[in-house]
Amino acid sequence: MSKIVIIGAGAMGTAFSLPCLDNNHDINIVGTHLENDFIDRIKKNKNLHPGLNTQIPRQIKIFKFEKFDEILNSKVDLVVLGISSKGIEWVADQLSRLYTGKNLPNLLMLTKGLSVYKNNYELLVDKLERLLFDKGISNVNISAVGGPCLAAGLANRVHSSVVIANKNLSVAKKIADMLNTSYYHTSYSDDLNGVEVSAAIKNIFSMAVGAAKGLCSKNISDEVREKNYLNTASALIKQSIFEMEIFVEHLKGKKETVKGLAGLGDLYVSSGGGRNAKMGAYIGEGLTFSEAKKTKMEKVTVEGADLAKEIAKKVNEDFDEKKLPLMLGMINAIVEDKKLELNWEAFR
Repeated sequence: MSKIVIIGAGAMGTAFSLPCLDNNHDINIVGTHLENDFIDRIKKNKNLHPGLNTQIPRQIKIFKFEKFDEILNSKVDLVVLGISSKGIEWVADQLSRLYTGKNLPNLLMLTKGLSVYKNNYELLVDKLERLLFDKGISNVNISAVGGPCLAAGLANRVHSSVVIANKNLSVAKKIADMLNTSYYHTSYSDDLNGVEVSAAIKNIFSMAVGAAKGLCSKNISDEVREKNYLNTASALIKQSIFEMEIFVEHLKGKKETVKGLAGLGDLYVSSGGGRNAKMGAYIGEGLTFSEAKKTKMEKVTVEGADLAKEIAKKVNEDFDEKKLPLMLGMINAIVEDKKLELNWEAFR
């Protein structure tokens, strides 16, 4: 039995506690400083998690932030980060406050992200490592989870396959073995860059695939479009994989990772109806990003659009449209707030 602490009581962090529990580990979920009321709500409602609409087993202990120091100061084997990408600075502050001068436990990142720092791409795992190093913690070992695994499905123990990535393959295997169950199928990889880049940029390509229905043809009825748009979706998926391979290799990942769970697998799930795909559908119908955001998804976070804005300048500097026609077409439509027009002749 290992002691696992999950920071963040959101949907994915909480769902992730199920395979941990089913491996007989000691599971503790500690909410952030913003989740105190949320945790009170869970406990008052017989452990029903509102984001999952599922009851959390009583063996999984859920604590408010006031218990953060107490839980983390005991012997912990694995710290799982289930916070949003915007919470990385906060979690770096909390971990450095507790572990400066001490051994930091192995970290496992559930959150995906890519940004630009000093005109270089920076993965979320690298950003956390940099922030911790700047605060005096240099011995950091971060793994990441990639692959198609929706939180609600995992919370209901639906068969799901993921890949655990760490630059040290033995560490990745150890964590994968800790988490594997009859329904949560874990593989492992030393291609941390490939897994994390794939997981991040698939959100942009999910929007592109989501646009298929609107892009398939301008001269057919809605009925014909509904029955035949999958031809276009398939072409967009194929091009997405091709461009993801180019981009992953550019960021020193392995192109074969793109055809695995972190790339193709995650793209398939995300383009099937998530937030990015919905935004893509509206853009495919002819709306600009701002029009779709204001009239259709005003209060919804669209990760692919946020990422497009973050990396647009750098991607346009590094590539031309002939190399990444789909990615740049989608990015520039969002950043320039114009209707989506793709250069199909440049597709491979």
